[in-house]
Amino acid sequence: MASSDGTPGAMPAGDGSVPPGKEMSVGSQMVEKSAQMMQSLKPMKKISQHVCSFAIYSHDITRQIQTHHYLARLNQDVLQCPVYDSGDPAARLIGVEYIISDRVFETLPTEEQKLWHSHGYEIKSGMWMNPRVPEMIEKGEVQELARSYGKFWCTWQVDRGDRLPMGAPALMVSPQDVDAGKVKPELIKQRDQKYNVSSEDLRKAREGFGVSEARKSYADYWVKTGKGFAIDVKTTEIKTTAPFP
Repeated sequence: MASSDGTPGAMPAGDGSVPPGKEMSVGSQMVEKSAQMMQSLKPMKKISQHVCSFAIYSHDITRQIQTHHYLARLNQDVLQCPVYDSGDPAARLIGVEYIISDRVFETLPTEEQKLWHSHGYEIKSGMWMNPRVPEMIEKGEVQELARSYGKFWCTWQVDRGDRLPMGAPALMVSPQDVDAGKVKPELIKQRDQKYNVSSEDLRKAREGFGVSEARKSYADYWVKTGKGFAIDVKTTEIKTTAPFP
């Protein structure tokens, strides 16, 4: 069965486009425009920030990707973020990340903590940035998030060439201050050039930030143990109140 640590099966047939499919028809475009005018789309309007950073696969830390998170606050301690592979109009939705404060994280049981990663190094090193927003404006928010934790499930492994979301979700981890957890220089350079920022300047500006005490918890489990997590899909009996025909 499918596994987040395995290559997907054969890709859908077609002309090789990503994703496969025809261009939107005029009728579909009209329906979308009409719906936008008549519907509130309230959950989407809660999104208030665009963050560009990097993520690493828990089961294969040689694979690193640039990620674009669109943050929406549920309250002061919990955020939810759809994650895309770019900030462009045709960006692909590749997963979802949940972010919680250190106060909430400390209430989680041990086995749950193992699925979460800390944001301290990611933010202090300059990997985490808000495109086109001056550091002086975002500093307070970013400083608070340096003590937060995230759980990020990737549903579309675009870096391996998947033309559609294939296989099982993959658990992602954040960059960390160990050799295997540092982002490749070429990825940082590409990102910095696109948004005309300096990750090194961000690092210097954030030197005094406080971070969570992740080393005392079970977050960043792979750093402490050298073990990651992969998801396997298996067949199971369906729970039901009535028998199948």
